[in-house]
Amino acid sequence: MFANILRENKIAAGILAVIRIWLGYNWMTAGWGKLTGGGFDASGFIKGAIANPVTGPDGAPVYSWYVNFLETFALPNIELFNFIVPLGEFLVGLGLLLGCLTTAAMFFGLFMNFSFFLAGTVSHNPTDIFFGFIILFAGYNAAHYGLDRWVVPFLRKTFNKKAEVKVKTAA
Repeated sequence: MFANILRENKIAAGILAVIRIWLGYNWMTAGWGKLTGGGFDASGFIKGAIANPVTGPDGAPVYSWYVNFLETFALPNIELFNFIVPLGEFLVGLGLLLGCLTTAAMFFGLFMNFSFFLAGTVSHNPTDIFFGFIILFAGYNAAHYGLDRWVVPFLRKTFNKKAEVKVKTAA
């Protein structure tokens, strides 16, 4: 019953729009600040996450696979991360603010939230993850009052036509 309300109810769509816009604003301003702030550098954050990983009661790293990823991939490719983190934050925020490709934007927002969380940053990530899953679960209704109201039907129509053409040419 709650799932149906979240996915179909117009009042829920309004509440979801407020949550989506709030999350979008937070993501977009975080990304914009990094893009325009004169040189974002994630190397200090990544080095800190490697030096002080999340540990369990026994003092052993809980997410040793993530620390390994940071050491062997993220840090050696820091220029790539210095580019994709602020741009990703900005684009996630823009998508959520406009309600355009909302499900994809929220998926990538959650991906980044979990990445920050695995690196040991708590901050506002639990709140963002909680509301992010609500937006993701609500799906199309979360952007009923947004551009997805027009973008999603257009994309469905476009991709269905291409799929029909492929089926006809394969037969």
